[in-house]
Amino acid sequence: MPGMSNYMRNKVIDRFHRAQSSTPPATVYMTLVSTGPTAATAGTPLSGVGYARQAVANSLAAWAGTQGAGTTAVSTGTTGQTSNNAVVDFGTAGSDWGTASHWEAYDASSGGNRLFWGEITDAAGVPTPRTIVTGDPVSFPISAMQIQWT
Repeated sequence: MPGMSNYMRNKVIDRFHRAQSSTPPATVYMTLVSTGPTAATAGTPLSGVGYARQAVANSLAAWAGTQGAGTTAVSTGTTGQTSNNAVVDFGTAGSDWGTASHWEAYDASSGGNRLFWGEITDAAGVPTPRTIVTGDPVSFPISAMQIQWT
């Protein structure tokens, strides 16, 4: 199940319930982690030769509207869910990176604030941690990284 960090929860509350202005990042940076995150605690990031967070623009084209996967219009649906509209490609592992169980989205290419996270699952939604070893290509297909506001 996708989640929202305490940082992001605070931003939403301040923006919509306390009339505090905020500017969303132009880009989010996806990272892979080996432990399950919570609202308060980030997962343990993978590391190794060739590993880096991957940039995804915050735009109508890059993230689906709530009316369905792959849509690019302003949200009008009732799902409260968005997902990536393009493949998120981490490249080929140049060494063993470890086992990825979750992904996280940050507002910076390193450091920064954690925004959202989700579990790595198969098409049926079953958790499927992935052990990444030297030579493995690592990418997530369209709609694989889902964020849901519940």
